[in-house]
Amino acid sequence: MIGEIKKSAKLGQLASAKIQAKDLIRTKSYINKFNSMKAQLQAISLRIQSVRSNQQMATSMRDATRVLSGMNKSMNLPQLSRIAQEFSKENDLMDQKQEFMDDAIDDAMAMDEDELGEDEQIDEILSKVLDEIGVDMNTNLKDTPSGIHTNEEKVANSRVAQAVGGSGPANSEEDDLQARLDSLKK
Repeated sequence: MIGEIKKSAKLGQLASAKIQAKDLIRTKSYINKFNSMKAQLQAISLRIQSVRSNQQMATSMRDATRVLSGMNKSMNLPQLSRIAQEFSKENDLMDQKQEFMDDAIDDAMAMDEDELGEDEQIDEILSKVLDEIGVDMNTNLKDTPSGIHTNEEKVANSRVAQAVGGSGPANSEEDDLQARLDSLKK
């Protein structure tokens, strides 16, 4: 429009240039009003969106309040307290019965344990444990003494003559162990 105003002014058409200048001012005014209106519409749109969000939040809060109210009405505190007490009572009763059963089983097992000597029990447990881990008690414990002997017993044992290669069952075990020991020393 400014180019047209300049063109009209060069041709000497001042009245036409004035009208065009007036149109230019009106157009600039309309552009400013349009931008202002656009900004106001955007502000209104944001306000509407904010109001909708607040309305949805209020609706959600109202629904949550209804649900909580219903739950509070359905919750009977005296009944819950009574249930908790009954649970505690039954749990204690179950613990007492379990202790009674454990004692009865221990008493029954004690009779079997009394029949076995303490040394036999120790050997039995030790052999089970060693079998589980794959250790042969005869090969790993061959150098350990079988008991503690006093000096008097050693003297008494040294004076007794022992047969080598005898036919008794104890001698065959000792000979077998001695043969294993000799093979390991080689």
